[in-house]
Amino acid sequence: MHVRWLTAFFDFPAADFGTEVTFWRAISGSTVSPPRGDSKQFATLEPFHGDPYLRVQRVDEGPGGMHLDVHVDDPVAGALEAEALGATREAAADDGVITLRSPIGGVFCLVPWDGEELRARPIRWPGGAISIIDQLRFQVPTAAFDTEVNFWSVLTGKGPIDTAGRDEVALNHSPRLSLQVVILRTDEGEASAHTALAANNVDDEVERHEDWGATVVSRDGDTVRMADPAGRLYCITHRNPRTGV
Repeated sequence: MHVRWLTAFFDFPAADFGTEVTFWRAISGSTVSPPRGDSKQFATLEPFHGDPYLRVQRVDEGPGGMHLDVHVDDPVAGALEAEALGATREAAADDGVITLRSPIGGVFCLVPWDGEELRARPIRWPGGAISIIDQLRFQVPTAAFDTEVNFWSVLTGKGPIDTAGRDEVALNHSPRLSLQVVILRTDEGEASAHTALAANNVDDEVERHEDWGATVVSRDGDTVRMADPAGRLYCITHRNPRTGV
């Protein structure tokens, strides 16, 4: 399956939707598109430069979360490939979007590619800090780690990966994609997903986020785990915002 583009979808509960959109718009340096959908439940975080790769959705039930949209030429053919590798199909929509679950149960969508190809640029903030949201990280329990890594790796065309001794696997690092997918091994009982920002100055970036209502959860070397105003977890990491390294 040829992956043309990737989109991180924030699924916000209705009660937190306005607060969450305001925070993530500010943190990403985006504008918000007009709402769309039957219930005006979708919107796009439009970058100042490049094609969109962050979107938001209001959900009426449950705590929300995150999911990945995989943009391909033929979602129907892609769904058949995914099912052959262990995915299960949830639903198909009139607009060609097919919702599936990975072997561990993580939701993702196959969507028709619409010509997206221009990668967003990092933003230089007042004071000189540079950052960009550039990763979607899936945390997967140890028992399912090898299965999940190889599902995604084979589905996206990389082939099987030897995960022996590895706690983190980056599935792609393409200069034409604004989003990198990373799978992390976790001791927690359930899988989850969160975003990560690359920043050249982590302390300055953390301070900027705190000004918008975020709080520090923990620090581990060059990575700071944060919670946004509604408690959604994410990370700020010391990496080159232009290359992701």
